[in-house]
Amino acid sequence: MAEHEPVVAPDQLKPGSRKGARIGAVLTAVILVAMLFGNNDISGTEKIWIIGTAVGLIAVLGIDAVLKRNGLRS
Repeated sequence: MAEHEPVVAPDQLKPGSRKGARIGAVLTAVILVAMLFGNNDISGTEKIWIIGTAVGLIAVLGIDAVLKRNGLRS
């Protein structure tokens, strides 16, 4: 069965949707921040991780936007 499948290198695969990835990252960050205000017990360490992850996602989006604007990323 494997002989009928084409061999494709990872660099030949079509890249995913960048717009979809950005939307997903923003939604994930919003959901993480919303978890802080929900009706659940979150300790101090968990709050730090949730906030850090949300800030990290937004930082990656900001860096990506700057690189795209400067023409360093397609």
